[in-house]
Amino acid sequence: MKTDNILGSLDHIKFLNEGQFFLMAGPCIVEGEEMVLSIANRIKTICDKLRIPYIFKASYRKANRSRLDSFTGIGDKNALKILARVKNELNIPVVTDIHSCAEAEMAAAYVNVLQIPAFLSRQTDLLVAAAKTDRIVNIKKGQFMAPGAMKYAIQKVVESGNNKVIVTDRGTMFGYQDLIVDYRGLAEMKEFGFPVVLDTTHSLQQPNQGSGVSGGLPHLIETIARAGIAVGVDGLFLETHPNPSDALSDGANMLKLDLLEDFLKRLSAIRRTITEL
Repeated sequence: MKTDNILGSLDHIKFLNEGQFFLMAGPCIVEGEEMVLSIANRIKTICDKLRIPYIFKASYRKANRSRLDSFTGIGDKNALKILARVKNELNIPVVTDIHSCAEAEMAAAYVNVLQIPAFLSRQTDLLVAAAKTDRIVNIKKGQFMAPGAMKYAIQKVVESGNNKVIVTDRGTMFGYQDLIVDYRGLAEMKEFGFPVVLDTTHSLQQPNQGSGVSGGLPHLIETIARAGIAVGVDGLFLETHPNPSDALSDGANMLKLDLLEDFLKRLSAIRRTITEL
């Protein structure tokens, strides 16, 4: 299904007919109202300038953390209300993660797109619950899954009455502490007929560190993104923060917000070249 057919159902989405990739970007997690609104407004300004369709991303809660003392959120309803402000006051569609069937209906009242975390991409009940909200469902490919296996995750949503599906690749486990993007898999998943997104920051995460805090390789974000654009992904996913070293979650693999505009300019130029070939 064409990207504009699916994203066209979103309120406030712009520039779908410009031939650009779309962007899902924001901080890893809602840390506070001022921080979220500031980041969202900054990215919106950049994307409007470059005519890139934009969906704001932030988790209202992080359910999958290595350590019990890791930051998981400011409270579900508080965070979801902040995401609703982004949607309603800044006129930006919003995507957030869900982790259980009960969360699907709760989060759907506040956001436009429900994201299924990679570790939960085989959870049938969760996929069905997300489908039944009639929101767009972004399924992140499990780090343990072959690209071809994602067709069954897609089928669970479609056969539950919802054909608004996006598939996002965030790399495949390569040993215990590394992830690798197999660009063949992006092409394979595009054959399913749904938009395919490359997660350019989580694919550079280095999980399972001895400290219990994931590491990352943020200097390679643009390398990963350039290759994704070159092979024809429909969208890019990335996490960004004004000060990644101060971020309360996943700061080690984030793009510094000040770098985003020039980063997107270079990727937009690659996209234009690809579409002209």
